[in-house]
Order: sequence, then structure tokens, then C-alpha cells
Amino acid sequence: QVQLVESGGGLVQPGGSLRLSCAASGFTFSSFAMSWVRQAPGKGLEWVSDINGLGGSTYYADSVKGRFTISRDNAKKTVYLQMNSLKPEDTAVYYCNVVDYWGQGTQVTVSS
Repeated sequence: QVQLVESGGGLVQPGGSLRLSCAASGFTFSSFAMSWVRQAPGKGLEWVSDINGLGGSTYYADSVKGRFTISRDNAKKTVYLQMNSLKPEDTAVYYCNVVDYWGQGTQVTVSS
């Protein structure tokens, strides 16, 4: 079955960096686009970024463009989200998504 396992979240000061990882299994990883989606406290889901199956096309929400970078390693069946210049408003649970499947999420807290 499809499994998505996120890791890499934590507490970071404003201006800091984190790299999230999402390890996938149970499907042909390179055939599917992958997404990162986040949910801030008390708010709905917000799409963050997409990457196509081969990694050649990436897309970002305006709120993270220029600060976040999505990438993937198809040999490792893992998608990454490099987050730089983090802001308090980036505080959220970050989820990995493919089609209708979601990981358990990883908490990112940006605070001094």
C-alpha cells in the first residue's frame, strides 16, 4: 500500500533553514508528481509546492517562492523541501501528498 513518511521538522529561529524529507513506498514513485501542503494552527490546508515525476518541473506558492526549493531523488523514492529564510508565518504541519494519499505530517515551528 502507499506510504508517505515525512521527517525533518523542528523548531527554528526566524531566518533559519530546515530540510524536510518524505520517503515514499507502495507505488511507482517516478511516475507521479509529488506535493507539499501545510496547515498552520487554526487554518485550512495551503498548497506549498509541486514537482513532476522526473523532477524537471517545479511549482511554488507565492508565499514561499524564492525561499523554498522542492526536489526529488527517484532512486531513493524521496521528495525534499529545502526551506530557507524561514518566517514565523511558515509555522505549520507540513504534509507530503500524492494523488489521494497523505503522510502523517511533520511540525515546523519558526520562533525566537
